[in-house]
Amino acid sequence: MHCVASDLKPETYPGYLAPVIRLADDGSDTVECVTACFGMVPHWADLKLARHTYNARSETVDNKPTFRHAFAKRQFCIIPAESFFEPNYESGKAVRWKIERADAQPMGLAGIWEWRPNGGPEDQPLISFSMLTINADAHPLMQRFHKPEDEKRMVVLLQPEQFQDWLHAMPADVPNYLQPCPADWLKAEPAPRVAMSKAKPAQIKPVPHSEPRSLWELD
Repeated sequence: MHCVASDLKPETYPGYLAPVIRLADDGSDTVECVTACFGMVPHWADLKLARHTYNARSETVDNKPTFRHAFAKRQFCIIPAESFFEPNYESGKAVRWKIERADAQPMGLAGIWEWRPNGGPEDQPLISFSMLTINADAHPLMQRFHKPEDEKRMVVLLQPEQFQDWLHAMPADVPNYLQPCPADWLKAEPAPRVAMSKAKPAQIKPVPHSEPRSLWELD
């Protein structure tokens, strides 16, 4: 699959452009890879909202103003990623850890996308997206992250055999996909933060890119 994407950074932060896989919105049922802003920004919202909407809680995604239109329209997507990061406080202070698949294969994360008529590069139409998250209080690995008093959350790892079904899912079927993956599917280790400059969607110009790579910051 060819993806027309931005000149991607090694890590993707809210407000950056990154690739997502979705069904084309022309009714053709074609699967396509498109450039989108990390953090959903509906047409009525300021682009700065992306800093707060990169996660969509599965328990409320169907009724929160930011997400409910996309959910009702079944605008589900797959987010390709090599790994993601979470803060670990077991040492008494926040230490960034990297989480990836134990088999070193890329991840396909469950996401949701929205479209707006402006806000993209050169103020062109902009697609934006968020990652669906689920409770992880009882997950053997993911319960180790975030502050001790905080609820534990995790992203949803889809398996390849679920990809097509997820893109075509009906709203009533979504809970069937929102399951925690087994802990032994993942591996985690401390990872230092890489200094990066901030970016805004409108400041990034898309260029052809055949192998999208991206890492997701979740804290």
